[in-house]
Amino acid sequence: MKRFVLALIALTALPVLAASETYMVEPGHSFARFGYSHLGYSTQISRFNKTSGTFSFDAEAGTGSVDITIDTTSVDTGSDIFNKHIQAEDFLATEKFPTANYKAAKVVFKEGKPVSIEGQLTLKGVTKPVTLTVTHFYCMPHPMLKKQACGADATAMVKRTDFNMGKSAPYVGDEVTLSIAVEALKQ
Repeated sequence: MKRFVLALIALTALPVLAASETYMVEPGHSFARFGYSHLGYSTQISRFNKTSGTFSFDAEAGTGSVDITIDTTSVDTGSDIFNKHIQAEDFLATEKFPTANYKAAKVVFKEGKPVSIEGQLTLKGVTKPVTLTVTHFYCMPHPMLKKQACGADATAMVKRTDFNMGKSAPYVGDEVTLSIAVEALKQ
C-alpha cells in the first residue's frame, strides 16, 4: 500500500504534458487570396474558393505543422473571362496542376501563439520555401457547433517568376501577396 501511495504522489508531481491538437480546415470559412499590381494602376485582389487541409499545434511545447491544399481551379477574380485567363498555361496551368499545396513542419511561437510558419509552397509543379507571417490567431469553443475551433490569418510575399508564371512581368507585378484565412475545428 505504501508503494502505491508513493507512486501516486510521484505521478501527481509530474508536470502535465500538453498534447498536440489537430484541427480540420472548415472550407466554408477558409480562403486563400492573392493580390498584385496591375500595370501600376491598382492592386488586383482575387481568391480561391476551395481551400482544405489540417494544422496541428502544441502551444505549450511551441510546436506545430500545417498542410493546406488550394484548389487552383476555383480561382475567383470576379470575371469568368479573367478566371480562364489566370487558369491558362501562362499562369496557373490548372489543367496540369489543379492544386497548390503548403506544407510546414515548423511553426514559431511567441507567448503561446504562432507568429510565423516556415514551410514549402508547391505551385504549378515548383516547390519553394515560403514563410507565412501569422497576423491573427484565436481559439475558442465554436458557439454553434460546440467544438473547439481556431482561426488564423497569415500572409507572405511570393514572386510569380519563381513559380514559372512570369508572363507580363514587370508590367503586371511579379510580387504577389498571398493571404490565407482559415477557420478550423478540433478533431
